[in-house]
This record gives sequence, structure tokens and C-alpha cells, in this order.
Amino acid sequence: MSIIEQEFVLIWWHLCYTYDMKEGVTMKKALPIGVMDYRKLISENYYNVDKSLIIKDFLERKTVVTLITRPRRFGKTLNMSMMAEFFDITKDSKELFKDTKIMETEYASFINQYPTLFISFANAKESQYDIIRTIKKEISKEYQKYNHLFMNLDDYDQSDFDLIKKSLTNHQDDFKGVNDSLSFLMTKLENHYHKKVMVFIDEYDTPFIEAHINGFYDDLKHDLSSLLHNTLKTSSSLQYAMLTGIQRVAKENIFSDLNNIVVCTVKDYHYDQYFGFTEDETKAFLEYYHLTLDEDVKNMYDGYHIGNHDIYNPWSIINYIDKKELRPYWLNTSSNKMIRDAIQDCDISFKQDYEKLIKTGQIETLVQMETSFLK
Repeated sequence: MSIIEQEFVLIWWHLCYTYDMKEGVTMKKALPIGVMDYRKLISENYYNVDKSLIIKDFLERKTVVTLITRPRRFGKTLNMSMMAEFFDITKDSKELFKDTKIMETEYASFINQYPTLFISFANAKESQYDIIRTIKKEISKEYQKYNHLFMNLDDYDQSDFDLIKKSLTNHQDDFKGVNDSLSFLMTKLENHYHKKVMVFIDEYDTPFIEAHINGFYDDLKHDLSSLLHNTLKTSSSLQYAMLTGIQRVAKENIFSDLNNIVVCTVKDYHYDQYFGFTEDETKAFLEYYHLTLDEDVKNMYDGYHIGNHDIYNPWSIINYIDKKELRPYWLNTSSNKMIRDAIQDCDISFKQDYEKLIKTGQIETLVQMETSFLK
């Protein structure tokens, strides 16, 4: 093949990649299967369902600490990544948000204006050692990000920093010295930037659930609770915080003295449209890929009513668009050991209702939204 022929092939390939030859339009955006990082989502041109107005609600409500509980695969991590990206004072995110709804509001000026901590406990699983190691790594990541704050500490701060650094970098399976790590970092951030700190903690409940399932809950409860308490309650450097998880753990377990937290469950209308897809968003998403929101799709995936909205599971919709098959894609997305164990301990009336639910498809019952791990 000659050089001219090679160049022609390259040009033709580029045109085929960039344009849909049948319709003469730009190629469809990629499906965001498993994409949980907002910068990656936008910069690599994945399809984005714009949830940026959650930032407006977050700022207008001015709740010091907000906990939002939703099922798995409902976009919690992506939303937290988006919010951290928006506020982070160390970044320039204007290009990522240029076409979003938040930039059409008076809160556009808040972009990249706050020191921001973004911690995920999503991988804090399995053994006690693995959980502690994962949490230490997450906190260490934030220290590395703001490493410039610790170059010229006075003797008192240097002593505290050395203790925290040693605790974060050792390989022991305990939290000794870690409880004050985030609150100390927040103080340094406020002193440096002269602004209070935004804190986002994703999947806060994962280590508690894992510890409960694997039998070492009592060993971790105090230190984990102390870490959250010192970060979210006693730190004077906190502006606002948002936590997400799959459930609200009862206050007598970990939030006994954290009285500044507001919990938004699936019953609440606050933030109800931001986790999962609304019907309009689902319809637009499907139509973009030449599919329709017909009764079959509704019957298969319209299984949630959160606050004032019917909500579709994003994982199911994205995989349906990808596979073009109506299948229960939500199956096998997580471990159900805690639920299975709880069902075994239930009384006969619950088991009878459960059998009725399986047979008839519905029951009426009262639900306690808090989960207690206390025996």
C-alpha cells in the first residue's frame, strides 16, 4: 500500500469514527458503564445525565451534615465525585461544568472556591486489617494532595503531624492516632486558604456493615465513630459535609452524639431526583440511543418511588441500552449476606409476609428505616 493510500485509509477511518455515516451526525457518546469519576465522564465524552442542580440544593439548604441513603448502583459515587470536583479549590473545573444546569444559576461563582476532602469507604471490606488499611490509604491520599501545607509547621503542629503520619503509614490493624487525622487536616486547610472545608464521604457505612458481617464490629465501632465525630461534629473548620450509604445505621451505634446530621432516606423529597434517573431523564436517555420507554421497559425497571419521583435504576437502564435485552441487571451487584442472616433470625410472621410478597408481588408493611447492629 502506497503512502497516499495509507493516508487515505487513515482519513477514512477518522471520518467513520467521528460521524454516523447513515445519519450524517456525530457518533453517539459512549455509555458510562461503571464510570464513577466525574472528570473522566465528561472529559472522555460519556453520556451524562445532568444532576448538577444537587449542588444548588446543597448550598441553599445549608445543612451542616447531610446523609443520603440509597440502594447500590444509584449513582452515589458519581454524584459525590461531581460535587467534590465542583468545589475543589485546587482544581479548574469550569470546562467540565460549562454546559451544566448549575452554571445557569447564581451558584456558578462557587466553582473551585473551597478546600475539599473527598473520602470513599467503598473498598473498606473483608478483613479487619483490610478495612483499616483502606481507610488509612484514603486519608493518606488527601494528605498527599495537600502536602504543601506541612512544609513549615511549628513545633506543636509538627508533633501532631508526625504522630498522624506515623499512624497512617504503619501496617498495624488499629486506628491509633488516626481519629484526629481529618480534623487536623481541616484545620490546616482553613488556616491556609482562609475558608472552611467541604467534606464528602462516600459509602460511609461499608466498613460498619463489613465489620458486622464478619464478626469484629465491636472492635472497630469506637474508632470509626470517633473519626466521624471529630470530622463532622467537633471540627470548627467544617463548612458543609455530605455522606452517602446504602442504609442509615442507628444513632445508638455510631451517631449517638452527632446531633447535627440530617438524614435523607428514600422516603424524603430532599434530593429525591438526584440519585437514579427520573422518568423524563430515562426517556431522553433511551431515545438518544434509538430506544423507547414503553410499557415493557417500565414494568421491568420502574421499581422505585423515592420522595416525589418515580426513579429508575441507572445500572439497569445503562445495561439495557447496551445489551438491548430486558433482563434483571441489578442481580449479583452486591453481597446479600447480611439480609440472608437477618431473614433467618426473623419471626414466623415476617416469613409468612415474605412468602406472600413472592407469590402476589405486593404487601403492606411498616418499615423501620434505621438499622441497628446491636444484639
